[in-house]
Amino acid sequence: METQKKNNNSKILYISLSAAALLVIVLSVLYYMQNRELTEIVDGLTEEKNILTQEYQNLMFNFDSLQSDNDTLNYMLEMERQRIANLVEELKTIRATNTAKIREYQRELTTLRGVLRSYIIQIDSLNTINQELTRENIEHRRRYSQIQTSVRQLEATRATLEQKVTIASRLDVINMMAEGLNPSGRSTNRSSRTNRIKVCFTILRNVTAPVGMKEIYLRIERPDGQLLMHSRDDVFTHENTQINFSAKRAVEYGGEELDVCIFYNADVGELISGEYTADIFADGFHIGSHTFSLR
Repeated sequence: METQKKNNNSKILYISLSAAALLVIVLSVLYYMQNRELTEIVDGLTEEKNILTQEYQNLMFNFDSLQSDNDTLNYMLEMERQRIANLVEELKTIRATNTAKIREYQRELTTLRGVLRSYIIQIDSLNTINQELTRENIEHRRRYSQIQTSVRQLEATRATLEQKVTIASRLDVINMMAEGLNPSGRSTNRSSRTNRIKVCFTILRNVTAPVGMKEIYLRIERPDGQLLMHSRDDVFTHENTQINFSAKRAVEYGGEELDVCIFYNADVGELISGEYTADIFADGFHIGSHTFSLR
């Protein structure tokens, strides 16, 4: 009897250890696949930054190759060279995953391309008699065309990589709804009886999104386009811009589905009849929108 009991205990222990080992293997495979995808994204962003740095250096070379007999024009060219040199040094210090900064440097590169073109035209008009300078200007135009092609390719790469980063980390919501509540807490669709607006939704599961405490922001626009809010100081950052919000709520997100409700307390006479729009924001992204009506 004692031997049989020991055998049963051994079988249970063996099954438990096997199940634990299988779970560890599954989790390891999932972690490896997720880590490999994120590594590929970061590598792609690093390559994008390197290409952008090279484009700035090529642009500096083009400015260095410009020559003129006009002292004022030469001084302006030197100022632009120094400006590009400073941008190259700044670009080396930013992280490749800082896509907002990379986008700023991309726009600056486009501006400098226009500046380069204007100087080429000026030098060409000031030195039309000099055949050698004419030949060099043709070469500058060829290089400018190469810059345009490279910038278009870089922009396409950046757009693709940004889309991957957004898909991998942005939260998404479903089942979004909104309704008015009267002072008793009951649902109502009459604007005159509504003193609170309730907006509810479900945040979807996302294992690649950062976990922890998150601020969820709610913006509600009246039918006349006016934002419902209590203070001009109630702001958050969206696309590098500070914008106002109607209400917010802090939630702890662990990567799994999460039901959330946010309430806006309306001031007396603030609500009017018509169609309202409720928008949800988190982590700097617009993640949900819903329209509802009060009469």
